[in-house]
Amino acid sequence: MKITMIGAGYVGLVSGVCFADFGHEVVCIDKDGSKIDALVAGRIPIFEPGLEQLVADNVKTGRLSFSTDLAASVSQSDVIFIAVGTPSRRGDGHADLSYVYDAAREIAAHVTGFTVIVTKSTVPVGTGDEVERIMRETNPDADIAVVSNPEFLREGAAIDDFKRPDRIVIGLNDERARGVMTGVYRPLYLNQAPLLFTSRRTSELIKYAGNAFLAMKITFINEMADLCEKVGANVQEVARGIGLDGRIGAKFLHAGPGYGGSCFPKDTLALVKTAQDHDSPVRLIETTVAINDNRKRAMGRKVIAAAGGEVRGKKIAVLGLTFKPNTDDMRDSPAIAIIQALTDGGAIVTGYDPEGMENAKHVIDGIGYAESPYEAAENADALVIVTEWNEFRALNLDRLKSSMKNPVLVDLRNIYHPDEVTKHGFSYTSVGRPQ
Repeated sequence: MKITMIGAGYVGLVSGVCFADFGHEVVCIDKDGSKIDALVAGRIPIFEPGLEQLVADNVKTGRLSFSTDLAASVSQSDVIFIAVGTPSRRGDGHADLSYVYDAAREIAAHVTGFTVIVTKSTVPVGTGDEVERIMRETNPDADIAVVSNPEFLREGAAIDDFKRPDRIVIGLNDERARGVMTGVYRPLYLNQAPLLFTSRRTSELIKYAGNAFLAMKITFINEMADLCEKVGANVQEVARGIGLDGRIGAKFLHAGPGYGGSCFPKDTLALVKTAQDHDSPVRLIETTVAINDNRKRAMGRKVIAAAGGEVRGKKIAVLGLTFKPNTDDMRDSPAIAIIQALTDGGAIVTGYDPEGMENAKHVIDGIGYAESPYEAAENADALVIVTEWNEFRALNLDRLKSSMKNPVLVDLRNIYHPDEVTKHGFSYTSVGRPQ
């Protein structure tokens, strides 16, 4: 099939290259000419393990290409995916759908023959209806079927998630699209990946409901961690004890500094706003959003307490700036609020991240950057682990202690055992465990 992917960002690029790897002919379109030029030159604008090689392989075969020319690609395509951004709208928290609707208008003007239009972007319930209305208004003669096909990719593991999905959700109101979408995903269908066909609105809600539930699960274990600290229990053992219950499951029960990234913060907020608009408030998710927002700043206060209750003029080393490992994504990273709390308290902060420092420089002001964990720790009054990159899991504690001004380690991801750290002479603080 000939596929056009509108938007060469995270979702569009990963989806496009994976479809090409399935054997489809894919053109990724983006208005950002510099991004397209970089992709044509083989430079990948995001860090995602395995993506660079997969792009190179499929460009070489001729199945994958990049362009700014939407009209030429759309007119020749069987299926057109809309994978543009839907950030939180300033002022009210609703999803900003302007990019989606602009894409719909442009597509409608150039579409020829029967074409399936697929919304891959994360969008609120009813967006597909509006996309179809806009397209029919723009081009009444357009022969189209508008489909919802949400993505469920984890940054850092996106290629594997795309090729080995738990499920593929396809929401449609026009049965002509069923066979087309089955053909698009045929290689996965043959591997027993379940295709779940629903109505369009149901599909749109599945995406938000899934992310909101996971965000709620993270927030639940974070609140349990706070209680564990008060009563002398161990949150890791609590998580294991409840996670072994098959009805609950162990995933997303890792206490830490709160969730971040490109999905959970904006999607939970958008679901709250959608529910309010329909006079059906989702109180659990409203509370989840509020707790998570407060938690990140509270983790900054936790660091200050571990450093003696006062950080003015003290050097604090922060390891891990991205919202999770194996990505360079800084969007809503807990590190941002934690560092802000530290600098507000007068701390001198030095950060280190294996992949995220260039992006961090655009969103975090007034801190220094180091080339390694050990450089960051030199003469530091405290060392804070915010993101659980693998290279932080086996740090040379003796080397750290000898270079630090004060041997204080704050482990916000619980990647070390307390006894292991304290025997090296550190004052150790973790999350939800007896100190």
